Amino acid sequence: MSTADLIFTGGPILTMDPEFAGATAIAVERGRICAVGGAEVLRLRGPGTDVIDLAGRCLLPGFVEAHTHPTQDQMLYSDTVVDIRPVTTCPTAEDAHAAILSAVADAPAGRPLIFYGVDVLLQTGFPEPTKAWLDELGPNRPIVVWQNSGHLAWANSAALRLAELDDGVPDPPGGSYDRDEHGLLTGKVFEAPAVLSVVAPILADQLTDPELLAREQADLASRGVTLCSDMAFAEQMRPLTAALYQQGRGKVRLRAYEMANPMGETFCPITNGDDMFRQIGMKVWLDGSPWVGNIDTSFPYLNTPATAALGLGHDHRGHANYTEEELDRIVGAYYPAGWQIACHVHGDLGVDTVLDVYEHALQRYPRTDHRLRLEHCGAMTAVQFQRAARLGIACSLFVDHLYYWGDVLVDDLFGPERGAHWVRTRSALDAGVRISFHNDSPVTEEEPLRNIAAAVTRRSRGGRVLAPEECITVEEALRAQTIDAAYQLFADDIAGSLTPGKYADLCVLDADPRIVDPDELADIPVRATYLEGKPTFES
Repeated sequence: MSTADLIFTGGPILTMDPEFAGATAIAVERGRICAVGGAEVLRLRGPGTDVIDLAGRCLLPGFVEAHTHPTQDQMLYSDTVVDIRPVTTCPTAEDAHAAILSAVADAPAGRPLIFYGVDVLLQTGFPEPTKAWLDELGPNRPIVVWQNSGHLAWANSAALRLAELDDGVPDPPGGSYDRDEHGLLTGKVFEAPAVLSVVAPILADQLTDPELLAREQADLASRGVTLCSDMAFAEQMRPLTAALYQQGRGKVRLRAYEMANPMGETFCPITNGDDMFRQIGMKVWLDGSPWVGNIDTSFPYLNTPATAALGLGHDHRGHANYTEEELDRIVGAYYPAGWQIACHVHGDLGVDTVLDVYEHALQRYPRTDHRLRLEHCGAMTAVQFQRAARLGIACSLFVDHLYYWGDVLVDDLFGPERGAHWVRTRSALDAGVRISFHNDSPVTEEEPLRNIAAAVTRRSRGGRVLAPEECITVEEALRAQTIDAAYQLFADDIAGSLTPGKYADLCVLDADPRIVDPDELADIPVRATYLEGKPTFES
């Protein structure tokens, strides 16, 4: 009988595998779990076995972040990006304004600056950062203010010149450049293709060394994450990402989704990568952000001071970035080649469009295991979740919206019925949809335990409980942050549960989340994270 390299015992073990429920020990050999069970596992101990006494702490699979942006999030470690997010550094408009003025005053002359994270719904009273104001701040310095959702940015004249954008530039597919009554660029840009056109030239010289990405992965590991996606992976990031893993500095497995384009182009073969890094899909944005006003809904926004501050007109309704025919062409260009498709959508009308397109693709190109995905699903209805389940579609839910923006959703944007039922977690599970949770970082920081808390309590930061009938159990929420998230990333065969044969990608929490007060779930400390049985974080 072979002996184990590593054995964990002495605390609750949440395997996320019903076959091994109630286990009290697990053993690891050569980076993989070799045994899960009780006293018999301890017999695998040999002279070289490292036995880790959990001392009452809780062992579970490493958390899986099914929808995030690490190659974008790393920018927050660069010299040119200033974090002004309301959920991290600048809770008020005054804080954000002071941070901008301070950074402009302190930065070397001419250095471009990106201010990431302004949100007038949470930073109430922050004025729109017009091109005129940004030009006054830096007439010769490229400056971009990037809205917290990532779907909107404002650029000054120097930033537009750096991006080589003039008044005659056409709108990119899936995005737009705002123009005044004379057809001149205002500096305001909407959606990823347009936003990236103004920020990418500024970041080009910053994101050339894997050091920033290494810091990003270290942060993920400190939060218990062992597997994540990259939901807007750009070809320019491929050499940087490859270097990180080739140098052995990767702390988190990554599954990349390239940004889809109307031409159906891709820079990667369908067979690629390994268990540490692999591109598995294509990402497309059907609509925008509820905090911008461009989500595709059947119902209007409320008429409130908050919607006025967003610049929305009376009974405003958003719109889609693509028509159904345009989205059908995009999906039809990638899906038959074998790619998984992940489509960003918030509005209920937008959900119908995506489901129609997905159903059409499944009829034309049947595939046994497609795992087509819907992302965020804010205003998705119970009936739409039922349809998604019938089609075998998985949904990744931005449940953290309930905590940070729950009061805003109800009071300022959509009212008690639409707002309180944002992200219908119970409806999704009752329909039979396999769901995951995500933070969409850098929109909110990576915080799997807060996602779990939000789904279990549906309590906003202000203390309000939104649609309590949509609450789910801790066990269900843990699945959404582990095995079911791994399923969505086509990685449930190697990760997401403590099952013999899978990698020993593990997380140690200070307490068992099943017995903690639900309102304290988000505050459970992560004590250690392991990748293939090797520590990537310890505290």
